[in-house]
Amino acid sequence: MARESAELRKLIEPAVTVLGYELVGVEFIHGKSGLLRVYIDHDDGIGVDDCKAVSYQVSGLLDVEDPIRGQYTLEVSSPGLDRPLFQARDYERFAGQQVKLRLSVPVAGRRRFKGTLLGLRDQQVVVKMDDEELLVPLHEIDQARLVPDYDSHRAEGA
Repeated sequence: MARESAELRKLIEPAVTVLGYELVGVEFIHGKSGLLRVYIDHDDGIGVDDCKAVSYQVSGLLDVEDPIRGQYTLEVSSPGLDRPLFQARDYERFAGQQVKLRLSVPVAGRRRFKGTLLGLRDQQVVVKMDDEELLVPLHEIDQARLVPDYDSHRAEGA
């Protein structure tokens, strides 16, 4: 799972869903000035006006609740074609698609893997690479993203 703040998700999710959007995930990236990234989605897709509406709603909420110390930038966006996976349900929902994983702990001397997502088994993400299955506990995944199939997206747009 991308390192998501459960507290920030719990705070932000009602503000996003009341507007009719799905909250895909929330990332807070520490640094000189932090970055709070909020990913949203909708069956009809996401445009600039959608991001603007959610940004306005979430910004007001964050101003009132003040859950983050110091300065940060709020960024609201669609998950994109290389959609990040945050929740356990994401690993089931996108089974059958190509995925890239970055682990917090090396497995067989590696922290990065790419393969076909097969889903979840006993709270472990299952990824098929060549003829081998890799099982990784959810809590050891630092980041997971879908790998876009640009050929199929080009065919859809044609």
